[in-house]
Amino acid sequence: MVRGLSLFLLIFTISFTHNIHACIQTQRASLLSFSLTLSSPSLNWTSSSCCYWEGITCNRDGWVTHLQLPSKGLKLKGGIFPSSSLANLTHLTHLNLSHNSLSGSLDQTEFFLSLNYLEILDLSYNLLFGVLPSSLPSSHIRMVDFSSNRLHGAIPSSFFQQAWNLTSFNVSNNTFSGPIPSSICRPSSSLQHLDFSLNDFNGSVSHGFGKCSKLQVFRAGNNYLSGSLPEDIFNSTTLEEISLPLNSLNGAMNDRIANLTNLTTLDLSYNQLSSVLPLHLGKLSKLKHILLDFNYLEGSLPLSLMNCTNLVELRMGANNLGGDISMLNFSKLSQLSKLDLRKNNFFGILPRSLYSCKFLKAIRVAYNNLDVQIQPEILSLKSLSFLSLGVNKRLTNVSEAMKILMDCKRLVVLSLASSFVGEELPADLGTVDFDGFQNLRVLDLSSCNLSGQIPLWLSKLKKLEFLDLNQNRITGSIPSWIGTLPRLCSISMEFNLLSGEPPKELWTLPMLVSEQAAAQVDRTAIDLPIFYPSVDHARPLQYNYLYYAASISLQNNNLQGNIPSEIGQLQLLQTLDLSNNNFSGNIPDQISNLKDMEMLDLSMNHLSGKIPMSFTNLHFLSKFNVSYNNLEGPIPSSTQLQSFDASAFEGNLKLCGAPLPNKCQTTKGTDALEMNTQDADMKEHEFPWFYASVAFGFIIGFWGVSGPLVLMTKWRYAYYHFLDNVQDRFRVMIATRMARVKRRFIRS
Repeated sequence: MVRGLSLFLLIFTISFTHNIHACIQTQRASLLSFSLTLSSPSLNWTSSSCCYWEGITCNRDGWVTHLQLPSKGLKLKGGIFPSSSLANLTHLTHLNLSHNSLSGSLDQTEFFLSLNYLEILDLSYNLLFGVLPSSLPSSHIRMVDFSSNRLHGAIPSSFFQQAWNLTSFNVSNNTFSGPIPSSICRPSSSLQHLDFSLNDFNGSVSHGFGKCSKLQVFRAGNNYLSGSLPEDIFNSTTLEEISLPLNSLNGAMNDRIANLTNLTTLDLSYNQLSSVLPLHLGKLSKLKHILLDFNYLEGSLPLSLMNCTNLVELRMGANNLGGDISMLNFSKLSQLSKLDLRKNNFFGILPRSLYSCKFLKAIRVAYNNLDVQIQPEILSLKSLSFLSLGVNKRLTNVSEAMKILMDCKRLVVLSLASSFVGEELPADLGTVDFDGFQNLRVLDLSSCNLSGQIPLWLSKLKKLEFLDLNQNRITGSIPSWIGTLPRLCSISMEFNLLSGEPPKELWTLPMLVSEQAAAQVDRTAIDLPIFYPSVDHARPLQYNYLYYAASISLQNNNLQGNIPSEIGQLQLLQTLDLSNNNFSGNIPDQISNLKDMEMLDLSMNHLSGKIPMSFTNLHFLSKFNVSYNNLEGPIPSSTQLQSFDASAFEGNLKLCGAPLPNKCQTTKGTDALEMNTQDADMKEHEFPWFYASVAFGFIIGFWGVSGPLVLMTKWRYAYYHFLDNVQDRFRVMIATRMARVKRRFIRS
């Protein structure tokens, strides 16, 4: 009897639950209509009640309240956003279609105006375009996320007129323009999170944000904002983050910033701020991240800064700051992980109190006037992975310094450029079984005027990827073991006294031969960003990972011999510079196998013979130079070689053809036959421009979506002198559009 009653109750409960969640047929029809607009993938919506479909939730009356299908790879037929099919879901409170490939315009008022109960609207990471509608659909709305789309235009001032309950608004990574609307803030505003970053907003940051009495996060980096921060923003004492990098903000930092006692992140880097730092900056005791690099700040660091005991990251590089750094007591900053003071005017002795910061991972104080000596106490920094000390007042005793640093077990990046001037490169670090620098990926000892030969202990650095020994006085030959380093992909040894013939092993570097080996490169983010000048010398481009062009640079030495045919194995090589040496013989035809070659400089040698016709296959060349050799014959025509200036070929008296002014002469007999053979060879290798032009239209369409991703692989020059000596100062307001597109598509 009891068992029968229990079974009855169970069946009744299931039946009752099913009935109260049986979706209304019009809701089911609308969802099916939506699914029919999708080209891929198909949704498994087959059961009778839509309330049990994937991503769907109903209320007790059968109305659909939640439509949540993030990261499903959804695409639309015809690229039209499905306003009519979703407009009937009038009881929706949560709509999340983020991280898909939905396209179309949002400016469809019938869709927005019908969703009167909407609370959460997340359409981020799609392909939506056009302008925003005149207003949000609901006074209930709490969160709006349109980030990472293709939306443009100004945000209407009426857009927020109903948004009394809005707490989070994110339109980052689009192309919105005009002023940032301060109308979003009201005296009774519930706003906590605002993100306008990575757009084209311009003008000053308007007054009105101080009305957001609950605002915690304000982000508007990477825009065209100017002027100073509005006074009333310092009334928002709940602020935890102000992030406005990569703009054109100017003027002094307001002393009232000390009112924001809840602030944990202050990022005003890459702006035009000037004057001194606020004296009472240390009142912001909760600060964890201070990023003020690339401005025009001056004066000394306020002593009160050492009261920010929660500091994790302190970046003040590329300013006009100065003062005696030894006056700072870092012992209070027990949480400090990253310190960047490069390119300033600090002087004095690097404080030993810095070694009490046990969590310190990165130190960059290059380009100052510091009295730096590497002390054994640095070994107490067990997590140290990034160290850049070069270009300072005094750094001596390279042998002792390297003996100490080799025991920094986690060291990944080591830059000591322009140091130890005139000393001898240590040949023996005093160990029989050398096991130092086992995690080192970057070693920069450039511009030190070091003498001696390439030391054997470098052969033990199995993770080394980037070796820079340029502008020294290194003698002897290039050792054969350098071609056996399994991760080495960038070698810079120009402006030395190297002699002899490069070993054949150099032309078989594993990282430049095998794509499988290259794919194993460590892509872990480094602890401080590296900088590389942009194309228009405006803002430096910032990279949080190590990017290298596969490069061999040996120019300005005394190297000799033939360029061997084995060089054709380096199929991943992008830069080859052998200029100003004593190489002789013919240019090997096998160089044409290097399909990724972007820069080739063989000038100022003793090379003879002809420029191989197969060079027509080097379609990515952006720099080419074979001047001042003994080359002869015609320059291969119908290729991009004619796009280079005549100076790239001058100094070869027997070389002829465009772009040189001297035309090739044809004679009867053997010479005529030879010229006909050359013409035939040129035609065989001639680039198919007709077919390229036909394909051009397709490429343009494809480039719109995939171009930025391709750029990610082609923007690989960030390695070159990236540590300190190419960090151009930011003096131009606008970053290049190409750099902006690249940053936006990092998410992809």
